[in-house]
Amino acid sequence: MTFFDLTNFLEIAQLYAGKIISLAIALIIIYVIYKIVVHATHKTLLFRARKDSKQKDNVKLFINFVKYVFAVISILVVIFILTGSLAGLGISAGLLTAALGWALQRPITGMAAWIMVLTKKPFQIGDRILIGDIKGDVEDITLTHIHLKELGGTIPSEESSGRIILIPNSILFEQKIINYTLQNEFILDEVRTLVTYESNFEKAKKICYSAASKFISDKLKEKGEKPVLRIRQADSGIQIKVRYHVKTNDRIETLSNIHNEIIKQITKTKGVRIAYPHIHLIRK
Repeated sequence: MTFFDLTNFLEIAQLYAGKIISLAIALIIIYVIYKIVVHATHKTLLFRARKDSKQKDNVKLFINFVKYVFAVISILVVIFILTGSLAGLGISAGLLTAALGWALQRPITGMAAWIMVLTKKPFQIGDRILIGDIKGDVEDITLTHIHLKELGGTIPSEESSGRIILIPNSILFEQKIINYTLQNEFILDEVRTLVTYESNFEKAKKICYSAASKFISDKLKEKGEKPVLRIRQADSGIQIKVRYHVKTNDRIETLSNIHNEIIKQITKTKGVRIAYPHIHLIRK
């Protein structure tokens, strides 16, 4: 080996030694930042999830996603340091960003929605919600989907259809969300009864009020809550509305029981008749 060859070899070795040192320092910095971010994120999300085992599993999956993000960043840094070219880094970053942005657009949006649900808690597992035109009880909340036990769907009612609907988290930013049980387990409902103008109005009101009072929740009775009557004139008679609070899950059963009680009491009460659209023919 000549003197010039030795000189070139030393220069190349010195150059690559510098790059290796720079690469090692950069990777160490990235690793430290990664540990700080993962620790803070993991601690915050686990605190939000608390005792929910399903959500804790989702936190672990999200942390794995964060690991992949930092792995991509590390690859870009390695490319930049070894090539020493911003152009090479820009091209590599551009290609990776375009590919990941196209492939992971929905999943990333879904994860962002999951974090929003976990931290802001617009609803939780067990809540009855309406997303768009789909109503159901929340069965599970994953990184990408909301699992709803459908209400109605196969029938025009709020009883469970037995089907599970998977709703992408990403649409949570686009649809209205109604939570029936965010404040408490009770919602306002009403039963409407139409009686004839010739009926004994006071008796009719008493029947409707008593029927609702009979099936109101014991928990509400202890608080002193009572049904409320509202009256409206209609073409075929007088409409009596009795409004009351009921547990969300008991709404249909309670509605049916009150209707049944009202019909039964009106049937055996003189002077009260249910009104319906009909025509009287008068012969001269």
